[in-house]
Amino acid sequence: MGRFEDKRCSMKIIIDRFEDNYAVVELENKKLIDIPKELLPKGAKEGTVLEIRIDLNETKARAESIKKLAEDLWD
Repeated sequence: MGRFEDKRCSMKIIIDRFEDNYAVVELENKKLIDIPKELLPKGAKEGTVLEIRIDLNETKARAESIKKLAEDLWD
């Protein structure tokens, strides 16, 4: 399966401003929330548009890995 790109699996946020150790970001619904600066990519600044997306391939791979580990515990 190739990379899955779907609008429903992602959202864009905009950094509005910084306050202390937080970035105030605007969500697609115009709501403002605080995100710790340490979670932002290096170089992010006011006005930067970030995309948050679900990585379905990685999620599936991790679930399969956890399932295998659990099965190995019972063998």
